[in-house]
Amino acid sequence: MITNNRIEIALSKVKLILALLGSIVFVLLGFWLIVNPGRFESTVFSNHTFIFVAGILATAFFGFCGFYISKKLADPKPGLIIDHTGITDNTSGISAGFIPWSDIKEFKTAQVINQKFIMVIVYNPENYIERQTNSIKKNAVTINYRSYGSPVSISANALKCKFSELERILQTEFEKNKSVKAI
Repeated sequence: MITNNRIEIALSKVKLILALLGSIVFVLLGFWLIVNPGRFESTVFSNHTFIFVAGILATAFFGFCGFYISKKLADPKPGLIIDHTGITDNTSGISAGFIPWSDIKEFKTAQVINQKFIMVIVYNPENYIERQTNSIKKNAVTINYRSYGSPVSISANALKCKFSELERILQTEFEKNKSVKAI
């Protein structure tokens, strides 16, 4: 939605519900591994302890994901706001919040398996790491920084738009506003 030179991209409730259902399935599978590690014995995975630990990790990780997806489902704010001052990221559990155009060097596309996301390369990455008050979130953005060169990533997974559209909008608005200084 475009209003007063402000672009708002809503969170997609359908995408979030599908992601939540996927998280629930993986939590249940993880729980099943915990309760019945012997049922999953094979020539590759013959260690009950390994299977049990994998179940705990799957349950914890996907439970954490499901918790944050649930919070996003209840969030009435747009997923992404783009205006003359910068970008306000509210796309995920580790969203960066407001990013002024003056702090953005460039956008890069990154991919993990078949998942694409946009890395927002910023001049002051430490500021975005320090914004995270939760230690798990801080570790996640620190890993992003070490792995991809920025603690700030934006995915179209939770947005009502396709990745190519998101990429085009961000690049167009960056070119238009990159000389604007933060207020």
